[in-house]
Amino acid sequence: MKRRVRRYALWLMLAVGGTAQSPSPPGSAVDPQSDVKLPNGKSQRDEILKAEHEQNRKDAAHLVELTQQLQESLEKNDRFVLSLSDLKKTEDIEKLAKKIRARLQHY
Repeated sequence: MKRRVRRYALWLMLAVGGTAQSPSPPGSAVDPQSDVKLPNGKSQRDEILKAEHEQNRKDAAHLVELTQQLQESLEKNDRFVLSLSDLKKTEDIEKLAKKIRARLQHY
């Protein structure tokens, strides 16, 4: 998971026109948890958190939409009817919830 965060941070730095710097090895004089500044002067960590927060909001809205669709479908169908689209929606809901949870557990 740390690799994914580093890769995302590297991508973010390159996207704003910065240069990529390799993280310092453990035990070096530079603290790896120190706040890195982007070329525009903003904190790298703050920008990553901002992007993840926005993505969480979008995913949460999509999650609500999927659950409402599933609820409507279940209300329409009989208790003996099992729709394949309903199963697909439940899988999509689970995947989306796991993505949101993983992003929230970064920090």
